[in-house]
Amino acid sequence: MCDDCRALLDISEFDYCLCNVKPLRLPPGSESGKCPKCRDKKLSGLYSALPYKEKHLTKKLIYQLKYQPYLKDLAGTLASILIEHFIISGKNTDEIWDNGILVPVPLDKKKMKIRGYNQSEELAKELSKVLQIPMISNNLIKVKNTKPQMELSKEEREKNLENAFAIKNPEKFSGKKIFLVDDVYTTGSTMQQCAKVLKENGAKNIWGVVLAREG
Repeated sequence: MCDDCRALLDISEFDYCLCNVKPLRLPPGSESGKCPKCRDKKLSGLYSALPYKEKHLTKKLIYQLKYQPYLKDLAGTLASILIEHFIISGKNTDEIWDNGILVPVPLDKKKMKIRGYNQSEELAKELSKVLQIPMISNNLIKVKNTKPQMELSKEEREKNLENAFAIKNPEKFSGKKIFLVDDVYTTGSTMQQCAKVLKENGAKNIWGVVLAREG
């Protein structure tokens, strides 16, 4: 991405709660990633670099990473945007990343066969290089094919993802802080289902890390 295009991106210096409608901006230095309305969610909080809605360039970047022309190498550029968000929002501290593991949201086998790679895993690989924390893929797995989430309502999304994820080796996640990596956070249904399974298998807490979010 050229400097002019990158300058168009509104990289956030703030973090917001998990609500997908009018999320609350969290105070600087807040240890909680949730407001009272979303405190019952399994996810501990969310780090997001960019707004997704009404940003043509953001949508184009993510689309080209996930669909034709399948620009896999964009993952490095997009991960650098997340790193910039961590820096300007004060999240680039050893305390935050200590005992952490990056875990990409898995793809089902059908999509993996078409795309040839998991875009969330590619983002996690690039983040791992910079943050110097391990990435573990293929332990949180998707065990059923689901309909595309963008075609569904919030209630349909949740039903679509029921029992879609599983853990192969729980001991790898036991007692760990998990940073669950995906490209976009919309209603949060995917991350909530992943977080539920991770919690049930011994993860200490789970934070979402996404390039962009709606809302």
